[in-house]
Amino acid sequence: MVSLPNVFWAIVLIGLFLLVSNVLRARTRWIQALFLPSSIIAGFLVLVLGPQVLGVAVTSAAGEEALLANGLFPESILTAWRGLPGLLINVVFAALFLGKAIPGIREIWVRAGPQVVFGQTLAWGQYVVGISLCLLVLTPVFGIHPMAGALIEIGFEGGHGTAAGMAASFRELGFAEGADLALGLATIGLVSGVVIGTILINWAARRKYIEVESEPDVTCSVDPKDLTREQIQELERNRTQEEQSTDPLSIHLGVVALAIGIGWLIKEGLIGLEQATWARNDGPELIRHIPLFPLAMIGGVIIQIFLDRTGMGHHLSRRLMNRISGMALDFTIVSALGTLSIMALGEHLVPFLSLAAAGILWNVTAVIVLAPRLIPYDWFERGIGDFGQSMGVTVTGLLLMRMADPPNRSGSLESFGYKQLLFEPVVGGGLFTAASLPLIVEFGPRFVLMLTGGITLFWLVFGYFTFGRLAMRLRRRNA
Repeated sequence: MVSLPNVFWAIVLIGLFLLVSNVLRARTRWIQALFLPSSIIAGFLVLVLGPQVLGVAVTSAAGEEALLANGLFPESILTAWRGLPGLLINVVFAALFLGKAIPGIREIWVRAGPQVVFGQTLAWGQYVVGISLCLLVLTPVFGIHPMAGALIEIGFEGGHGTAAGMAASFRELGFAEGADLALGLATIGLVSGVVIGTILINWAARRKYIEVESEPDVTCSVDPKDLTREQIQELERNRTQEEQSTDPLSIHLGVVALAIGIGWLIKEGLIGLEQATWARNDGPELIRHIPLFPLAMIGGVIIQIFLDRTGMGHHLSRRLMNRISGMALDFTIVSALGTLSIMALGEHLVPFLSLAAAGILWNVTAVIVLAPRLIPYDWFERGIGDFGQSMGVTVTGLLLMRMADPPNRSGSLESFGYKQLLFEPVVGGGLFTAASLPLIVEFGPRFVLMLTGGITLFWLVFGYFTFGRLAMRLRRRNA
């Protein structure tokens, strides 16, 4: 049982480590070169100073009774940290779409259809690659649980937040070490996404696929004269929204809480429906294993649509929602990485590295081979954003797009943003990401492989006949 004082001091310590990590990041060039977020740095500091690194070193040198045999942190603090990710991830996803107008499906498709197709192909293909690798090699040879087949999508596409938020599902389903493996994959994906993405941008520049006119602006700021009309309208809308919004933090936290509450009601309703139908006679139970956070995200979408339809959308500040979501994500990542099990990574080192290599190979192949055949216009500028997101976090995708197209002449940033509305509710931390683990347990990895393989093939065929033929004609014309 964790007491409230322990939770309080656990949160205070995370705040202090985030402060230290920001100072380190500002003063260390190689950290800046990797674009590592402060939360990742803080998480590794906590891990190193905890029982698994400092504690082991002290125990080896001075015995189990030594002063720092458990690292710098008492077990009560570590217990509190282990429980934070599963709670705070609900805040992150509940605020994801709050405070910004949600356009209609038609408008989204017109602006971002090719990127929707490419992003979906990337995500579903990660399941195909991961489950195939498990079925053919990792499970029969190394004995790893078949749920490991979902780790590439959870760790790479979902990122640290999703990996941490699904820890409870891994434990309930009998693969507790899966959460640690997913966090490790998320870390590899984040770092390799920036490094490999930079290499790909230089490759594209040498091949004249893009023209890099200036040094990349890592702060993502732009000169006003370079903004498109749509960007200017969006900036004006945001400024007006900031002036009219009901600004107190407590109001926005209340709206986030309402979104989480709606998500909880949806989940309870689905559980009731499940118990009354297919699970009534000892059928498979799927809904109760699905985490709350994707449904909290749907709750946020419902609230935002209601506010937009009633003309009250201006009462919410997108900037403040970003602050709430960002703070919750930082605390989620620090607490999850700080309590990551190094032993679990060591016990499954070969499967872990195999999944990481397979995921990277799939993503690189997709952006080089599939993107130019599915995206008719500015395929690299748009495709590199989806590559970055598929390797870790959305920010990586944004960063790579800014490096490839600093003035955003391709409009890839807007298309990327629209794409998220048809992407994140399903994969990358959405409903299927959450449901993938119980689906593998209940129906087996072969069924999920056929399902995800069929969906991947659908997006490839649909993308080719919808956008691919135009893309190929344009490539032949420009050859």
